[in-house]
Amino acid sequence: MNSKYHISRRNFLMGSSALAAVGITFSPLSANAHNDAHNELNFYNWDDYIGENTLSDFADRTGIKTKLDFFADNDELFSKLREGNPGYDIIVPSDIYVEKMVKANMLEIIDHDKISNMNNIDSNFLNPAFDPKRQHSIPYMWGSIGIGYDKKRAGITPDSWSYLYESNRYSGDISLLSEATSVMAIGLKYLGYSANSTNPKEYKQVEELLINQKKHIKVFAEDNGQDLLASGDVILAQEFNGDIAQIMLEDDNISYTVPKEGSLIWEDCLCIPKDAPNVENAHKFIDFILRADIGAELADYIQYATPNKAAKELMNEEYSSNPAIFPSDETVKLCENQLYLGEDVGQMIQDTWTRILAS
Repeated sequence: MNSKYHISRRNFLMGSSALAAVGITFSPLSANAHNDAHNELNFYNWDDYIGENTLSDFADRTGIKTKLDFFADNDELFSKLREGNPGYDIIVPSDIYVEKMVKANMLEIIDHDKISNMNNIDSNFLNPAFDPKRQHSIPYMWGSIGIGYDKKRAGITPDSWSYLYESNRYSGDISLLSEATSVMAIGLKYLGYSANSTNPKEYKQVEELLINQKKHIKVFAEDNGQDLLASGDVILAQEFNGDIAQIMLEDDNISYTVPKEGSLIWEDCLCIPKDAPNVENAHKFIDFILRADIGAELADYIQYATPNKAAKELMNEEYSSNPAIFPSDETVKLCENQLYLGEDVGQMIQDTWTRILAS
């Protein structure tokens, strides 16, 4: 298992010079980036969300060089492509945004006949509710949102969202995500509702809960809860499991749990945006990522759960049996995938979030 400590996938730009040395470039695409380039792939990804050698290996095996840009969150990705594709061939939206982009006619249909390694995908990922029959997306990584915690300072396993949403036990030593939809959805789960509720009264209850709890929350973290936990700035951090699993490799005192009320199961996907200039190369890249050896290298570096069953079989026990990476079947049954609930519900969530932050 790779023992290197990785910073968050969204902070990778600090280390981008290393990839430049192997012919991978980091330059924003211009508006006229639609020129056909047979040996080029334009990749728009989260930071630190690709293996150390994946893109250079892809270039060595295919002659296709990758231009790599980064986005900070799904909203940035959606906003940039909503006005038209500036020239990207592969993007990595999360599940809820795949559905949103499909409904906005922003994604190409993927030709499965060009993906020889489709059979490497775990059958559980072949027909998701957000993209039936995988017409527009291929699974990249998946995982959960839970609580990363300092075992010594916490004193217990924080097995309920109550410690973050409705308790003063760790006052001033907890961080929540800054992503409105996730924080609100988990609040709904804690209160016993569906994470995909559309009921304004239920959202109002979450709003009141968070406003009352806000004095005990140190920060709504911009995906750096794992860093705050590692540095001792917080005792509990609401975070993506992979980010916590990464720091667990370096610190045996850090652990991760999915609370008993359940949580969110998320999935990030490879998609081809409309008007991609290099569609053939995009299919070649997807097929390359689905290779067992490449998928294993990705998983080893990123420390998120792979949906590639052939890759998982190549991984060691430390990875494949780690409950911080692969939650138990019982835990998964308590969790939900987020669905796209429409613009009206989305606006209600954002308005609610604005009131919480302003309180």
